[in-house]
Amino acid sequence: MDKKGKPTHILVIRLSAMGDVAMTVPVLQSVLAKYPEAQITVLTKKLFLPIFSGLERVSVYEADVKKRHKGLIGLWRLYQELKKLQVDYVADLHNVLRSRILKKYFALDKTPFVQIDKGRSEKKTLTRSKNKIFQQLKSTHQRYADVFENLGFPVDLSKAELLKRQSLPDKVIELVGRDAKKWLGIAPFAAHEGKMYPLDLTKKAIEKLNNTEKYKILLFGGGPMEIQQLEAIQRENKGVVNMAGKLKLSEELTLISNLDLMLSMDSGNSHLAANYGIPVVTLWGVTHPYAGFYPYNQPIENALLADRKQYPLIPTSVYGNKLPNGYENVMKTITPGQIVAKIEKVLES
Repeated sequence: MDKKGKPTHILVIRLSAMGDVAMTVPVLQSVLAKYPEAQITVLTKKLFLPIFSGLERVSVYEADVKKRHKGLIGLWRLYQELKKLQVDYVADLHNVLRSRILKKYFALDKTPFVQIDKGRSEKKTLTRSKNKIFQQLKSTHQRYADVFENLGFPVDLSKAELLKRQSLPDKVIELVGRDAKKWLGIAPFAAHEGKMYPLDLTKKAIEKLNNTEKYKILLFGGGPMEIQQLEAIQRENKGVVNMAGKLKLSEELTLISNLDLMLSMDSGNSHLAANYGIPVVTLWGVTHPYAGFYPYNQPIENALLADRKQYPLIPTSVYGNKLPNGYENVMKTITPGQIVAKIEKVLES
């Protein structure tokens, strides 16, 4: 409650990549649990609206940054729209040019506005090639939580409530089928080559897992090229089902919430699954968990890392967009056998 006795309304800004948006969920859950009178509005892209559907007292406002809210005039229009929501605080979990402009607008009516400290200097020392300081940095989840603390809403992230398993719609059941096998999700793609496990080795891991006849293997991806490649894997392996291109994000999330395990790169799917408490095995190439993007509440033992003795420049960047000469094969230091063994160990524990 604020001083006038009305519920506190917090605007949260997070516009960018799906993984970054998904990582807000445990933090918002922590805030909602500790402050039962708080209401949250998330400003994000339309595509990401379903990510927040399982959160009570959370509404989502679409940022149409390509049309209605484009440029200075568009951002002023957005500010005027947000002003009508009567927000008391703004938590900027993005801190980019757009949100900095919004900060200036919100300063006109003196709305408290705190922006995330992304730790750019620390990340630079972790990823530089010379005089690298190789140490664990603060997690992105904690950086988000720090914003709320600076607004006057400290939280304990260890107490975040995970999202609940969702009922599967008939459409998903028809695609996946019913059997007694464990459901294993595999998301083999990532935004950058340096974060993606080679597709030929992915196929070998899938074959090994499929041959055990213990798993229903469900493939996740998006975009025409990825769909085409995943369809080819499905044709080659009876019992493997490609889900890419067949579901809306809301339907895909219901499926993810019912998995027994997700195998993912350092990518958005790992965070979507972690929000539901699904065990996640992650593969790391030129990026590293030390940069702070490890999935929420997942044991670090579930991460399979490229060999830093052979490739000492790892991590080469925070997002995996820098692939030095000679580092094209970093992911090959993780074998399909290691992946299969890790999955079986996690599922049997």
